[in-house]
Amino acid sequence: MKNVKELLEQTDLEQIENNIFRGESHDVGSPQIFGGQILAQALHAAICTVPKDRIAHSFHGYFILPGDLTKPVIFEVERIRDGGSFTTRRIVAIQNGKAIFNSSASFQLKQEGLSHQIEMPENVTPPEELIDDRIIAEQYADYLPKSIKKYLEIPRPIEFRPVEIFDYFKPASLPPFRNVWIRARGKMNDNIGSHQKVLAYASDYNLLSTSILPHQHEVNIPQLQMASLDHAMWFHREFRADEWLLYAIDSPSASNTRGFTRGNFFTQSGELVASVVQEGLIRKRRKK
Repeated sequence: MKNVKELLEQTDLEQIENNIFRGESHDVGSPQIFGGQILAQALHAAICTVPKDRIAHSFHGYFILPGDLTKPVIFEVERIRDGGSFTTRRIVAIQNGKAIFNSSASFQLKQEGLSHQIEMPENVTPPEELIDDRIIAEQYADYLPKSIKKYLEIPRPIEFRPVEIFDYFKPASLPPFRNVWIRARGKMNDNIGSHQKVLAYASDYNLLSTSILPHQHEVNIPQLQMASLDHAMWFHREFRADEWLLYAIDSPSASNTRGFTRGNFFTQSGELVASVVQEGLIRKRRKK
């Protein structure tokens, strides 16, 4: 997918029953369905079943089985509760009669209340002074493993401009922190649900790899089996995914073949608009 228009078309599921939807997949360079795609499609399925005056504020999911790129995914939505202020939905993604992803989403009316936030990281280079990570990767194209080269060459609907540049030739142990500016490729309409879906899609990038940074002297990414296990997201304030957002990521812990990561999204003016937490599998590939 080259732009956000194609991404939104891909997440715009076919409704085949009152609470049942069908979606197709796209290849991002991995052998399984990209987790961000499932997140965005599941959120879309839930949005389709709630009143238009309700906005998603939280979304929690578990990745159960790898998804097959060649087969459609069925999304079943259960209408758990329709309350005065909050609406709750459960969404299950199914392939071959088995659940591959299980999630819940909560929506609420827009209301006034108390407000505070943490500060945006200081002294972060602005996106205008940085370059697309694909351009950076092109500089190392002849030296990268085939799997990473294929992953980086596939067009993406999201532009990523990393603040901290990774040295492919001298990987070293680094603190588990990363800052990346992100923006959808192309202009979007004003529908907040569309912007939330795009951010859900983009939020699955860069998280798990941050938990590898302290261990680069021990192992490199091609030697690892990596997969998202669970993913939770909170939408704090309205935003535009087609404007620059800083994705500030840290990994507090890695243990028992799992990496734990967190992320906050800030506008260029410093407003905190969303937060993410994810745990994923990180272990050395078994020798055949």
